[in-house]
Amino acid sequence: MEQLCFFPEAGQSKGLPTDFLEYFPGFFSPEEGDFFLQKFIAEAHWKQTIQKLYDKEVVTPRLTAWYGDLGTDYSHPGRISNPAPWTPELLAIKAIVDPLAGTSFNSVLLNYYRDGNDSVAWHSDKESILGKHPVIASVSFGQVRSFDIRNKTNHREKYSVRLEHGSFLLMKSGLQEHWEHRIAKSVKPMKARVNLTFRVVI
Repeated sequence: MEQLCFFPEAGQSKGLPTDFLEYFPGFFSPEEGDFFLQKFIAEAHWKQTIQKLYDKEVVTPRLTAWYGDLGTDYSHPGRISNPAPWTPELLAIKAIVDPLAGTSFNSVLLNYYRDGNDSVAWHSDKESILGKHPVIASVSFGQVRSFDIRNKTNHREKYSVRLEHGSFLLMKSGLQEHWEHRIAKSVKPMKARVNLTFRVVI
């Protein structure tokens, strides 16, 4: 039950730490969002990985695909490596989010949440290959899901953002160092969602 979302269904939590993240709903039109959602579901190189959790190997409860520049291998244990080449659709989205993030991303991780059973547990993206202060641009298409964050040193300090169809979430420098995030499972029926997280691999 711990994985279930503890936030209201409507809106965002008050007092979001905007020094660390910024949310832009309606970043893409519904028509653009529908196109990208179906395109990625049908054509991305989806895989289901196995990760080690509490000394046990578990199947990751979502599908993933890794794209990027040559040499941006994601060689973290249990994760994807050897990126597929950029597609025209991914490059088009990257060209939009790069200037807003103030960086030039060289890779992107796609996550496919097929239904409410698919999720990602509490974590922070602190792999050494992302550098000391990673900036990550997150774009979502499809089913609205709650993006929960909590302070690493005080779990009672927690917030949520409803990641809507066609939305953009900028995870700024400092978020990964001081906060954890997750997409919780849902007891309610959920449709498909595809999330893109643009990153810089050092």
